[in-house]
Amino acid sequence: MTGTERLAELAEGQNPKLVLRLPSGFLVMADNQFLTGYCLLLAYPEVNHLTDLRERQRVMFLDDMALVGEAIMKVTECKRTNYAIYGNVDPFLHAHIWPRYEWEVPEFATLPPLSIPEEIRTHEDTVWDPAVHGHLQDQLRRTLMQMLEERHNEFHPHRFGH
Repeated sequence: MTGTERLAELAEGQNPKLVLRLPSGFLVMADNQFLTGYCLLLAYPEVNHLTDLRERQRVMFLDDMALVGEAIMKVTECKRTNYAIYGNVDPFLHAHIWPRYEWEVPEFATLPPLSIPEEIRTHEDTVWDPAVHGHLQDQLRRTLMQMLEERHNEFHPHRFGH
């Protein structure tokens, strides 16, 4: 599926991996959950590169990426979050956001996630499954919605009596 097709599917609400529509794009669960909670932020509307965005849009995309990382840390209780923007295989702007865990095999724990052997990353036990990963997906959605609401209230405080 091309980036254009995936984005159209998301815009039409037809992708079950959708976590949430964020200001800069769509947050989805990754096809393989070899690091449970692995998500992708897909820029919308579609652009090829981060530098194709105007400054305000670029800041919004990077801010959304950081917000997602924070939400993943809250929900999964991972030890850290890794972020990457490549576009080499799927040539449209998207960011990979991976939780990193204490339980990872030491041999791979310090590698960039896509350097972990493919047979581990794509093992059949890691394939996204709503029955297995749906609860985490819902938790991420709720956490992000709460974080966005808190941010909105911080910047737009209610003035009583006005």
